[in-house]
Amino acid sequence: MTSPWQMIRLDKDGPLAFVTLTNPPLNVLHPQMATELDACFSALATDPEVVVALITGQGERAFCAGFDIKEFPPLMVPGAAARLARLLHTSLGKIAHLGKPTIAAVNGLALGGGLELAMACDLRIVAANAQLGQPEIKLGLLPGAGGTQRLPRLVGAGIAKALMYLGEPIGAEEAYRIGLANHLVPTGEALTAATALARRIAAMGGVALRSIQEAVNRGLDTTLDAGLQIEADLFGAVFQTEDVREGVEAFLQKRTPHFQHR
Repeated sequence: MTSPWQMIRLDKDGPLAFVTLTNPPLNVLHPQMATELDACFSALATDPEVVVALITGQGERAFCAGFDIKEFPPLMVPGAAARLARLLHTSLGKIAHLGKPTIAAVNGLALGGGLELAMACDLRIVAANAQLGQPEIKLGLLPGAGGTQRLPRLVGAGIAKALMYLGEPIGAEEAYRIGLANHLVPTGEALTAATALARRIAAMGGVALRSIQEAVNRGLDTTLDAGLQIEADLFGAVFQTEDVREGVEAFLQKRTPHFQHR
């Protein structure tokens, strides 16, 4: 299919949607790209054919090397930077709360806003040549697209602060060791591995997948007791779905379930 956007491309293959950043040479983040991502994921949220969405960068050199620094001078006008941060938060929030599992296939550089984009996804498959980091401190800045909030939730406050205080990137093996990457794969194989994982996930019940994402995301922002109530409510709701009836019947009949995601 032909995408209506200039800095990203959307391709679909059955239950999978592939969103590719196409801003060469390093797929740098740009306000227009943020707007295009917002529109793309708004559409994917209501696309009944899509069960899992993947994000990757064009080429092996970079997933996304961060925000376009040439866009920074105008942000020194009071209020401009805060508006940009809110735009980025909204766009990446559409990914984080898509209602469908999201996977980042990280090839090459994932720095600044690029890492923040990857962290907005549920899972990260990282190639061996990847470099991940939040280098904003070297410009006298702090991460503004969710890094100060998502990174500590993924790796813990101490490790996250060290990464942001120093601004030095880490390699793929270190990212996997600290829990920033879910899987480490050879260079050039991130998208292949992410696609294989996405197909396995897409075979599961779509309502349950959406409920798991919601339970985890909402639960992280509240107390354990409140999170357990969220879980109980979603657990009760999912039992009223066709997917559960199919899953239980398939188990009892010793066959593979065929979920309709409703």
